[in-house]
Amino acid sequence: MQRIHIVGGGLAGFTAAITAAESGARTTVHEAHHTLGGRARTAEGPYRTNHGPHALYRHGPHWTWLHRRNLLGDTVTVPPLEAHRLRFRHHGALRRTPPLAVLRLSRRDAARAPVDADFHAWAVTQVGEEGARAAAHYAAVALYHHDPGSLSAAFVQERLRRAAALPPEARYPVGGWYRIIDRMASRAWNLGVRIETTSRIEPAGLATLARTGPVVVATSLDAARTLLGDPALTWPSGRTALVDLAVRTRRGDAFAVSDLDAPGWIERFTAQDRTLAPAGEQLVQGQFPVAPDEARAAGATRAEALLDLGFPGWRDRTVWRRDSLASGRTGAVDHPGTTWRDRPAIDRGDGVYLAGDQVAAPGLLSEVSFTSGIEAALLALGARATVTP
Repeated sequence: MQRIHIVGGGLAGFTAAITAAESGARTTVHEAHHTLGGRARTAEGPYRTNHGPHALYRHGPHWTWLHRRNLLGDTVTVPPLEAHRLRFRHHGALRRTPPLAVLRLSRRDAARAPVDADFHAWAVTQVGEEGARAAAHYAAVALYHHDPGSLSAAFVQERLRRAAALPPEARYPVGGWYRIIDRMASRAWNLGVRIETTSRIEPAGLATLARTGPVVVATSLDAARTLLGDPALTWPSGRTALVDLAVRTRRGDAFAVSDLDAPGWIERFTAQDRTLAPAGEQLVQGQFPVAPDEARAAGATRAEALLDLGFPGWRDRTVWRRDSLASGRTGAVDHPGTTWRDRPAIDRGDGVYLAGDQVAAPGLLSEVSFTSGIEAALLALGARATVTP
C-alpha cells in the first residue's frame, strides 16, 4: 500500500493528515522543526503570544469540522463588558462608535461587490469618500495589508462583513492556538499517523517521497516554491509590523482599538483569556500593515501612537515587549480581477499537492489552510486509489 506524505506539521498539514488517515490511508507528517504548529505555534513562557491568527470564526468551515471531532476544546468570546470597550480612532480622536457609513457598508451583501473593481472605488459609490476610506481601514483587521482599498471589492467586502458581524464570529482557543494543534496531533496519532519532527525535506528528498506515494506540501508558499523548484508559485500577501506587549493591568483600558485613519488594530487578548499572561498583567498585540518599501519601525511608530490613545500610561506599565515583522505570512490577498480560484492550484501534477493560506481555496485567514488541506488530502487519496498495487 502506498503512503501519503504530508510536508508540514501546522494547521493545513494536520487537517490533511487527519482527512487521509480517516479514510484508512497510511500517512506520515514530516515537520522540519522540533515542535509542531507552524504559524499556529504559541510561544513558551509566561506570555502566550501566537505566531498566527488568534481567532477562529464560528461560521467558518473548520469550526464544524473541528467540533465534530472534539478538537475545538474550550473557546471563549469577548465578555459583553469588554466588548463595550472597543474604540475607534477617527480624525485623530478616540470614539466609541464607528462612522455610520462603516456600519451601513458592513451590512451590504458581499455578492453585490464586484470582483473587477477595487474596494475603494466601489465603496465610494455606496457610502462616499470618507466612509469608503474608514471602512477599508477597518477591514484591515482581516487583511493585514497596507492598502485595503486597492484590493478587489468582493474580496474586501466579504472580510468586512465577517469582521463586523454581530454577535461577533470570533472565538478564541483558551491557552492559545497550540492547544488545537496538540489535539489535532493526538487525533492523527490515534489514527495511526506517523509524526516525524526535525524531518526537513529537501527538493531531492521530495522526489524520493513522491516515488512512494502522493505528497501534500503544507508549507508557506515561499517554502513550497523552493521545495518544488517552481518560480510560478507566487501570490500577493501583506507585510505587517507586530508589537506584542505585556502591561500591568489598569482599570479602563480599551479591549481593542481600530484605526480608521490608517490600517491598524490593537487588541488586549487577556480580555477574553486571562491565561495568556501572569496575574496582574495584560497581553496586548498591535498589528500594523506596512508597505513594501516601509521599515518595520514605521508600523511600530503607528502602534505607539494608537497605544497612547487606548492604553494611557502604557510605557510606564510595560514589563515585556517584542517587535516583529510578518512578511508574506498573513495569507493571500486578491487584487481586482482575481479571486481565490486564480491562486496557485492545489494539484501540482505527478502526485504532488499544495495546502496553505495562499493557494486556490476559499475562506478567511486560517480557513484557507483548512479547506486546502482537506482538498489536497482528497486528491491524494484519489491518486493513491488509481495506483495498481
